[in-house]
Order: sequence, then C-alpha cells, then structure tokens
Amino acid sequence: MSTAITFRAPVAADAAQLWRLARDSGSLDLNSPYAYLLWCTDFADTSVVAGPEDARARSGRDGEPVGFVGGYRPPTDPEDAFVWQVAVAGDQQGRGLGRRLLAAFLARPGNRDARWLTATVTPDNGASLALFRGLATELEVDCHESERFGAELFPAETGVHQPELALRIGPLPPR
Repeated sequence: MSTAITFRAPVAADAAQLWRLARDSGSLDLNSPYAYLLWCTDFADTSVVAGPEDARARSGRDGEPVGFVGGYRPPTDPEDAFVWQVAVAGDQQGRGLGRRLLAAFLARPGNRDARWLTATVTPDNGASLALFRGLATELEVDCHESERFGAELFPAETGVHQPELALRIGPLPPR
C-alpha cells in the first residue's frame, strides 16, 4: 500500500531525520546535525520536507520525512533561490519525488518571488544533474552551467573533492 506524500515546512524535530537522509544518500556532502537544525528553523520558509500525508501511516517510517530540499535566498543574489541539498529516501527514488520537492521548494513563502533557481552539483552526480536539467526542460527555461568552486578550494584533509558546478535555472515563470 502506497501512502500519499505531502509537502510542508520543516520543523526542528525533523532535523535528525534530514541528517540521516543526507547521510544515507551516498552522494551528498554530510553537514553537521546543527546545519540541519538551522534549515528546519531559520530557513524553514525556504526549505521543504516530504512525508506521508497521514503522520500515523505505517509506511515503515511512522510519518518521518522521506525527502527534503534545504535552501535559502543568498543575500548577494536576492532574486535567486539556492538549493543546498536535495535528498530522497532510497525506497522513494524513481517516483518523481525529487521533481515534486523542487516544485514545492519554489512554492515556499520565501521562494515564491525568486526569478532563478540555483544550485551546485559535482560533475559525477548524474542524478542531481538530471533532476535540475529536467526541471529546466519542464519549465521551458534555460539551465546555465559553469564551474563555481574548483577542486583545489576544498581541504585536502577531506580527500579528493570534485569541483562544484553552478547551475542557474530561469528566469522562472511566475508562480
């Protein structure tokens, strides 16, 4: 039995599960648990979580989030809505949840007037690149790609880190 998914603002109680979703993704840089608490509180108007419509639903997760987009509005680029991370639980992948999360992200109160959706993605993260490129195609807008952070900017102690490509999608249609 499939449980309907709903999208909502994150709350502090979601932070630990969002951290776990990022950890279990196998492709995201894992931030400190504190960063996820900040997304769920200070950036709640520009972030979104997905979870079972009925919080009591027995989907194996007891109503916990199964996906999220953490993001914010960069002070230096106020027309942008920046996606920091997108994570979808493994058992929910391949169902279009990532695309629905991005749509819900753009509909959040803090993002409704954004003209551009921006993000950074490593060149080997094919799923994320496909997600963002697919969104641009769906919205019938451009997706400009360029290198934002070279690999040499990341601490050597963390191991080899690929460069981060900047994606700039838009201008976005009115919402």
